Amino acid sequence: MEDKITPIVSAYQVRASAPCRVDMGGTLDLAAFYLPLQANGPSTFNLALDLRTTVTLAPHPGPGVRITSRGFEAAEFIPAEAPFDHPMGLFFAVAAHYGLQGLGIHIESASPPRSALGGSSVAAVALIGALERCRRLAGEASLALDRIVRRAHILEESAAGRPCGMQDQLAAAFGGANTWHWEIRDDGLSVRRQALAGQDAASEMAAHILVAYAGRPHASHDVNGRWLERFRSGRDRARWRRIAGCVQEFTRTLAQGDWPQAARAMNTETDLRLEMTPDVLDPLGAALVEAARDAGCGGRFTGAGGGGCIWAIGSRDAIGRLRGPWSTLLASHPEAALLNAPPAAEGLQVESHPR
Repeated sequence: MEDKITPIVSAYQVRASAPCRVDMGGTLDLAAFYLPLQANGPSTFNLALDLRTTVTLAPHPGPGVRITSRGFEAAEFIPAEAPFDHPMGLFFAVAAHYGLQGLGIHIESASPPRSALGGSSVAAVALIGALERCRRLAGEASLALDRIVRRAHILEESAAGRPCGMQDQLAAAFGGANTWHWEIRDDGLSVRRQALAGQDAASEMAAHILVAYAGRPHASHDVNGRWLERFRSGRDRARWRRIAGCVQEFTRTLAQGDWPQAARAMNTETDLRLEMTPDVLDPLGAALVEAARDAGCGGRFTGAGGGGCIWAIGSRDAIGRLRGPWSTLLASHPEAALLNAPPAAEGLQVESHPR
């Protein structure tokens, strides 16, 4: 692909941002799960959070692409020769796909690094959104939002060399609170969006959730890899069918505003995951989940767990009861903290201005 983007970046300031997410039912967005579980209505819920990852493009001297990001060492490679197993390999894979050269990419995330909030996928959506804006400014056709999601997903799978889900990219692109139904129709895969909260409902949703960073980075591929291995070998199939049912119940009761029942569905889903992989919660995560249940809330790890964030959902009163115990638990762990993370109604946003 001819690089028509670098000249645009020299003439325009281009910046894009997208929100991270909390979720329930993740892993069901992997084809290895949703294809055999079609009869069980596999779906994934996610809620975009107003912790946005911002990607800024700038000219850079020489043929290489230089990427900087908080929490990571800066790296520069010629994209065609870049290692995709590098900590920022996904973004170099995007750069190679677009044939970039002489470009600086700065990534700034409002969420903690490796916090299991979908950060790398969010950054990839923002980066592709920025690059597609450059293509449009160059007079070329640019990708629609759903195509940006699929492009980001395909590039992440290729760079990772293992199956990846698509829920993080969907939350980043569309924002809001959504259940994504992984359906197979005659014309192939159809991801059906069931929006649960728009801009008007975001403030109401904010009163019913808490998000905590437990201070330890996660490694989602370890847990996901074990779930996938066990599922492929025929184990845990009944549990995954029940997990699919939990997400359906969560979606139904959340739409009705039945917060206690939504919390119970979340807790059941968390228990099923713990039966398969007890280490999906570290000691602090387990204590946070227990405190959530004691307060009458649902508590769950984000993403595939194994570190990162815990989130809770419940009635206003239950969330109010939980805030104190969570603050006490987090205070004794370095780097751990409650996150100021209200829901984000808006997904991918891109801006460009002449320099």
